[in-house]
Amino acid sequence: MTLLVVATGNPGKLREMQAYLVDSGWELTLKPEELEIEETGDTFAANACLKASQVALATGNWAIADDSGLQVDALNGAPGVYSARYGKTDSERIARLLRELGDEVDRGAQFTCAVAIADPHGSITLQSEGICRGEILHAPRGHGGFGYDPIFYVPQHQLTFAEMTPELKRLISHRGQAFKSLRVRN
Repeated sequence: MTLLVVATGNPGKLREMQAYLVDSGWELTLKPEELEIEETGDTFAANACLKASQVALATGNWAIADDSGLQVDALNGAPGVYSARYGKTDSERIARLLRELGDEVDRGAQFTCAVAIADPHGSITLQSEGICRGEILHAPRGHGGFGYDPIFYVPQHQLTFAEMTPELKRLISHRGQAFKSLRVRN
């Protein structure tokens, strides 16, 4: 098995990627705790590539990174790459988004996830992107998930991400689509 360093310090993200890359031939491990990469890109793909490349160079191993967020049509794609920084807590981020969206009729939105893999020299060897289209509800619904999941509604399934089983969300989500595409090309 080839070691693949995940450009995160979050054990939950490690487990999530392990589930997506089961039977891939990669042995996933967390990046060194002291290694911090600032996300300075203006796209999800730029941030994923930056993190993967920097972690690969710092560790001398293959590295994988993802970056994702919510893009709301009526807000010109906001919060976008600033999704995690739109407030201090999930509830603050949701409240700000709903306040900014107000009574807007166009509630179309999408979650986007970019994934990048870098070789030990920091060169990006694989990239993919996944998108899940949906709508923003006027109020949260459901108790599962995290982040914007309680207000992101997927009409085809008539559920918010927060109401879905983990298996369904993993299958249809932006991250699931990105990893499916990555595996097909790998």
